[in-house]
Amino acid sequence: MSDMFCFQCEQTAGGKGCTKGGVCGKKPEVANKQDELTGALIGLARAAAGKTPGKTADELMMQGLFTTVTNVNFDSSRIDEFIRLVAAEKAKLDPGAQDFPAGTLFTGGEEDIVSLRSTLLLGLRGMAAYAWHAYVLGKRDDELTAWFYKGMRAIGEEHTAEEWLNLLMEFGHINLKCMALLDEANTSAYGHPVPTEVSTLVEKGPFIVITGHDLHDLKQLLEQTKDKGINIYTHGEMLPAHAYPELKKYPHLKGNFGTAWQNQQKEFDNLPAPILYTTNCLMPPKPSYADRVFTTAVVGYPELKHIPGENGSKDFTPVINKALELGGWKEDKQFTGINGGAGLMTGFGRNAVLGVADKVIDAVKAGAIKHFFLVGGCDGAKPGRNYYTEFVQKTPKDTVVLTLACGKYRFNDLNAGDIGGIPRILDMGQCNDAYSAIQVAVALAGAFQCGVNDLPLTLVLSWYEQKAVCILLTLLALGIKNIYIGPSLPAFLSGNVLNILVEKFNLKPISTPAEDMQAILSRC
Repeated sequence: MSDMFCFQCEQTAGGKGCTKGGVCGKKPEVANKQDELTGALIGLARAAAGKTPGKTADELMMQGLFTTVTNVNFDSSRIDEFIRLVAAEKAKLDPGAQDFPAGTLFTGGEEDIVSLRSTLLLGLRGMAAYAWHAYVLGKRDDELTAWFYKGMRAIGEEHTAEEWLNLLMEFGHINLKCMALLDEANTSAYGHPVPTEVSTLVEKGPFIVITGHDLHDLKQLLEQTKDKGINIYTHGEMLPAHAYPELKKYPHLKGNFGTAWQNQQKEFDNLPAPILYTTNCLMPPKPSYADRVFTTAVVGYPELKHIPGENGSKDFTPVINKALELGGWKEDKQFTGINGGAGLMTGFGRNAVLGVADKVIDAVKAGAIKHFFLVGGCDGAKPGRNYYTEFVQKTPKDTVVLTLACGKYRFNDLNAGDIGGIPRILDMGQCNDAYSAIQVAVALAGAFQCGVNDLPLTLVLSWYEQKAVCILLTLLALGIKNIYIGPSLPAFLSGNVLNILVEKFNLKPISTPAEDMQAILSRC
């Protein structure tokens, strides 16, 4: 009998599943508690059937799913508290509703059915992260909220393979609605992103590094550090924050520190500044910096300092005091990306790209732009990720690379030049901003009066955790084909389910950059 079973992320042990401890650093006790929480959320969904669950239940459903995403919560006591709250809310709605048996979530039943059920569950976990970011900014959608309950009830039910596939496609469409809601939440609060050059110079003196995805937390931190002599630096998926007008107006939002999440244990080693984790991407901290790590929202790790919130407001005084105590570096320090580049560009969201759509369309018609590549997704620690650096390096000079999420750190410091003033590498933002990429593709298809699959566009995606799963399901639900995915295929996809996706959508595992590039360009 294994101590645990988890196969939800790309780095899962042996490409099959973690059984003695998570490669992410998660202990069996935590993994099993997260399964128990998932079973309790299915029970809550059952209890809510035919009823209006209410604000507390809705928040628990989103936060509970979010807390089970990889690299979010390693604290079993925090997860226990979630389980208790879910049980109490379920009892109010229907004390007789049964939880789903946690031990059979990923192992009980026929292989293909387990695969399909797992895919839906992992997609729901990813969508919960997006929905929560929108929710804290005051944006919610009743149909979206209701689908969390529908989806979780479905996970606890029996379905045929065809019914599961239909549910996955329905989920893909509802997740598109979720991404649109988050886009509206961010742009209405902070304005549309604008192309922005981001410094990788860390100035001397006290500073704070903020990582994750939650722009609302960043805004509060910026407000609370005004005129305190403390500079703020983004890390990882927080980089695109520099492009939002309502955030970039703060002069002490200075630049970006470090690269993607999997490098944090090296990059944060003995860092003379606190690090604030607003969402996922937490790795077990090394002793050299554990005393300066702060978590907030659903992020948790034993013995780390946690910043609670009340009605959306948070007091970051402990983080501020730690920054003043540590003092930062005594001299300015210039950092570079993984390829040695010292400058980063971001802010090419849908509004910015579509604002020059006429130039893009003219460049395509004139033959100056021959092809578009969307190369993005989650980065990770497993070998094979250099594929994406090499792939971008091999893109012809008359092609444009759109990118988003932390996978861009593999190549976002490259000087790839431009085409008629249009940069060849366009950073569209966080993984949360996949909606922008979809809208650009739809707009280009409209301009050329063709389908998205007929565009000179190829998607080359890297995946790591569950937000990548829900984005992939949205792309498939939209009928987008010929997607390259890597660096390895999800362990939760059985052979038969994978064959269905390959046959129906021509989903392609990556091979080598040279082989894939040749195959793509030969079809142009």
